[in-house]
Amino acid sequence: MRKPSPEALDRIDRRLLALLQQDARLTQDSLAEQIGLSASAVQRRIRRLEQSGVIEGYRAVVRPGALGLSLSALLSVRLEKHRASNQRSPQELFRVAVQGWPEVVECLAMTGEMDYLLRVHVQDMAHYAHFVLETLLKHESVEDVKSSFVLTEVKPFTGVAV
Repeated sequence: MRKPSPEALDRIDRRLLALLQQDARLTQDSLAEQIGLSASAVQRRIRRLEQSGVIEGYRAVVRPGALGLSLSALLSVRLEKHRASNQRSPQELFRVAVQGWPEVVECLAMTGEMDYLLRVHVQDMAHYAHFVLETLLKHESVEDVKSSFVLTEVKPFTGVAV
């Protein structure tokens, strides 16, 4: 099924998405009551939103500090630009490698001076230093890294505006 255009999402779909982003564990009966539809109609809408790719999945939001990951940082990474034509590109090598680094919880390709922005969660400064010095800077494609540490999350990600 192809993705619906934003115009194809009616106010009920948008309300349903807003409620699910607040609490994806709401029952279909509870959603139906809040939206004013039957539970079976809510189930059909959710299934359509999932199949069309509007809803990509469901996740638990875990506080990193509860797992001992009390230091968060944003790392801007610049890769080398050129490689022999018969070798894999630096971007391809980096994208594959970053998938295996558990400290990295988000990786975004960027425009501008730096190529990627990484969000990392680590236990402490020693863990951070080990990750940067022994993993990130040892990757063959990485040319430069600039770090910023998170002092406080002022507005954590809670979903997209619907």
